[in-house]
Amino acid sequence: MFYVDKRLQFPVRVETPNPLFARALQQAIGGVEGEIRVAMQYFFQACGARGDPKFRDLLMNTAAEELGHIEMLATAVALNLEGAPLSMQEEASADPVAGAILGGINLKNLLSAGMSAMPVDSDGVPFDMSHIYASGNIAADMGANVAAESTGRVLAVRLSNMTNDPGMKEMLSYLIARDTMHQNQWLAALEELGGNEEVFPIPNSFPQTDENQDFNYTFLGFQNDGSEPVQGRWSEGPSIDGNDAFSSRPMEPMGDVPNLGRAAEGSGAQAEQL
Repeated sequence: MFYVDKRLQFPVRVETPNPLFARALQQAIGGVEGEIRVAMQYFFQACGARGDPKFRDLLMNTAAEELGHIEMLATAVALNLEGAPLSMQEEASADPVAGAILGGINLKNLLSAGMSAMPVDSDGVPFDMSHIYASGNIAADMGANVAAESTGRVLAVRLSNMTNDPGMKEMLSYLIARDTMHQNQWLAALEELGGNEEVFPIPNSFPQTDENQDFNYTFLGFQNDGSEPVQGRWSEGPSIDGNDAFSSRPMEPMGDVPNLGRAAEGSGAQAEQL
């Protein structure tokens, strides 16, 4: 069950409307790094979370927070589009090229939403949920969430660097701060699940004795000349999960050349394949 408050989670104000920045903000709504992505990711992870209920509560509360971020950004898009149509018409009358691109505005915001935000990215491409990762494995999901918040924070920082509007700077400073917390809370959840030595390899429920023991902690090099693989922390010393030691070696093919045989009759293949 959800509740709604008509007030915004954080103040949103725009001193100088900027249609081009409105388009950029759409990436933070409907881009692969955006708030729709994380809101739906945390929501579906929560819906499928089994085990200790506190992880479900953690996820669901953060999903609710992210819905509020969408509302903030949608408000910011609309405020940045205020007054844009007239100025764009003036530009179009003076410069056909400017008229064609409408000052950089996303045409969907104008034609389909009446100068409002939409669930699309900065190019007007709808968010299609293909970047929602909810595996049913709580540790795998927490790792995916760290990556989601990291790319989201990168985007918010880039947006902050694009604007000099004090209101937009203030809003983005808040969103960046929340990304900081969310990165840390997902890492804290992994720590609570046992940290590297208990969490990894994911899933930790699969017996490692059933793995191929020649390859489970070996970094493989695929240089054509057979030279040694690039060396680093991943190639020597104890493994991150503490279960073995890293090693490295050049990889050589162990299988045969694949031979699928002849194509089946009626398969639509060429005569030479039958």
